[in-house]
Amino acid sequence: MCAQKIAVVTDSTTYIPQDVVQRFDLSVIPLNVIWGDEGFKDGVEIDPTTFYQRLQSSKTMPTTSQPSAGEFVDFFRQVAEAKNVDTVVGIFISSDLSGTIASAVAAKSLLPDLRIEVVDSRSTSMGEGFQALAAAGAAQAGASLNEVLEAAQQVRYRQRILFLVDTLEFLHRGGRIGGAKRLLGTAFKIKPILELDGTIDAVEQVRTRKKAKARLMEMIQERRGTAQIAQAAVVHAAALEEAHEMKQELIEMLNIEDAYIAEVSPVIGSHVGPGTVGVAFYTH
Repeated sequence: MCAQKIAVVTDSTTYIPQDVVQRFDLSVIPLNVIWGDEGFKDGVEIDPTTFYQRLQSSKTMPTTSQPSAGEFVDFFRQVAEAKNVDTVVGIFISSDLSGTIASAVAAKSLLPDLRIEVVDSRSTSMGEGFQALAAAGAAQAGASLNEVLEAAQQVRYRQRILFLVDTLEFLHRGGRIGGAKRLLGTAFKIKPILELDGTIDAVEQVRTRKKAKARLMEMIQERRGTAQIAQAAVVHAAALEEAHEMKQELIEMLNIEDAYIAEVSPVIGSHVGPGTVGVAFYTH
């Protein structure tokens, strides 16, 4: 195998648009959605449309789990053989949200003949996705391993995700946010705005969805300060029309040429619930 030839991999919670995945030659390992006695590979055996339709009518809440160390061993081997590389850089969902990183590290110890670098994105969705794309772009350009890792790191330091959920109920059920916030939001019909920075934090609570979306846009401006936006994405859970509207507003507000639209994966959707919309971005 060629020295220093690098493959970049990520997990299914990024939900990077498929044409972009192919363009950057990314490989994606699916997380698992468990619904009663049924198990599904995220993005392979269940898609967002099917998932959210079922979520709205199901009496049973789905749970999620990371790939096992064994699944990662097989995945890393397959990527290395298929792409003829001796180095794999894996950029995965925040270790505070999932055990995916732990499984990847365990697999790494079982593959001593393969150079594997496991990167904690401290994010998910396109916050993680932008890091993977930066690393993959660097690898395609012939960058060294250190340069590939640095490309991801620079995006990680400069990226933010803000999102709006219809209710905190799903986050509460999944143990991702405290019960007090859920009760406050339910009692006063408040739409919470949350931010992801390793963990999910409720940053503001706004009355009405319209006002919450307007405030979310204001917060993007506050978070970026005087820096220029490098890339942005609108992410959504069963709210495509609203996502397109937000994309146009985002392009005009930030004076950027375009923005991605990405669905929220079923693994993340099981925690945030349908109707979630958000923006991921990073600055130069």
